[in-house]
Amino acid sequence: MITFIFKRLGISVFLLLAMSFMTFMLMRMTPGNYLDTMRLDPQVSSETLAHYEKLYHLNEPAFVQYGYWLKNLLRGEMGYSFYYNVPVVNIIGGRIWNTFILSLSAFLLTWLFAVPLGVWAALRRNRFSDRLVQVLSYVFLSLPGFFVAMIFLFWASQTGVLPLGGMHSPGADGWPWWHQALDLAAHLVIPTIALSLGSIAGLQRIMRGNMLEELGKQYVLAARAKGLPENRIIYVHVLRNALNPLITLLGYEFAGLLSGAAIMEIITSWPGLGALMLTAVRSKDIYLVMASMLMGGVMFIAGNLFADILLAKADPRIRQEKPA
Repeated sequence: MITFIFKRLGISVFLLLAMSFMTFMLMRMTPGNYLDTMRLDPQVSSETLAHYEKLYHLNEPAFVQYGYWLKNLLRGEMGYSFYYNVPVVNIIGGRIWNTFILSLSAFLLTWLFAVPLGVWAALRRNRFSDRLVQVLSYVFLSLPGFFVAMIFLFWASQTGVLPLGGMHSPGADGWPWWHQALDLAAHLVIPTIALSLGSIAGLQRIMRGNMLEELGKQYVLAARAKGLPENRIIYVHVLRNALNPLITLLGYEFAGLLSGAAIMEIITSWPGLGALMLTAVRSKDIYLVMASMLMGGVMFIAGNLFADILLAKADPRIRQEKPA
C-alpha cells in the first residue's frame, strides 16, 4: 500500500507541474500584463515600473520566468499580488478554507441524501414513489447548477428567508460564536443545495442500480430461504455489497464538487478560490492566478488520490505490483 501511495503521489506531482506550466504559458500568451494598467497611472514613475519588471523578471522570456516562479515556490514563496498589493500567500489561505467549507458541505449533503434515497427507490421498484424519484433525478441532472442557484437567489430576494450571497452578514464579527455559526450555515444553504442537487440525482441512480443488481443475485435468495430477517438481508448483506462500487466515486465526487464550486462561488458571491481566480485573470495578476490554480489543483488531486487509496484498500488487486 505504501508503494502504491508513493506512486500516486509521484504522478500527482507531475500533474501539478504540468497544470502550472500550462497555466503560466496561457497567461503569458494573452496580450499585456498587469504593469500595463499601472502605466496608465501618471503617479507611477517609469523607474518604479522598471524596478517591478526586474524584481519579478517580467522582462525575461516565459521559460525563465516560470523557472524563477518554480524556484521561489520550492522555498515557500508564491509571489506578489499586484492587484491586492500584498503577498499572494496572505490572500490565498482564507480563500482555500472558504472553498473547502463549501465543497465539504455539498459533499456531505450529497452522500447523506443520495445513498438512502437510492436504497429507498430500489426497494420500491416501479412504484409511483420510485418513478417520481427517477423523474426528479432526470430533471435535476438536466438543470445546470448555476441556473438552480439563480432560481434560489431570486426566491430568497422575494421572501427574505435566506441571505443573498456572501459568507457572513454585515457586522457578524462582533456576534457570539454560535450566532456566527448559524449565520454561516444560513449563507451556505443556497450554494450547497444548488451544487449538490445534480450530484444527488446522479449518485442515487447509481445506488439504485447497484441495489437492484444485488437483490437479483443468488445469495439473496439463499438468505431468504434460510429464514434470515429481511432487514438483515437488505441492510447488512445487500447494502454492503452495493456500496463497494461507490467507494471509487467518493473521492472523485468531492473533486467534482470542488471544480463546480468555482462557478457557484462567483454567482453567490462566496469568497472562495473561484471568485479570486476570476478577479486575478481579469486583472492579469499572474502570480495570484498561479497560486489559485495550484491550490485548486492540490485539492482536486487530493480528492482523486483519496479515491484511489480507498479503492486499493477495498480491492488489493489494484495495488499489486506487475511481475517483472
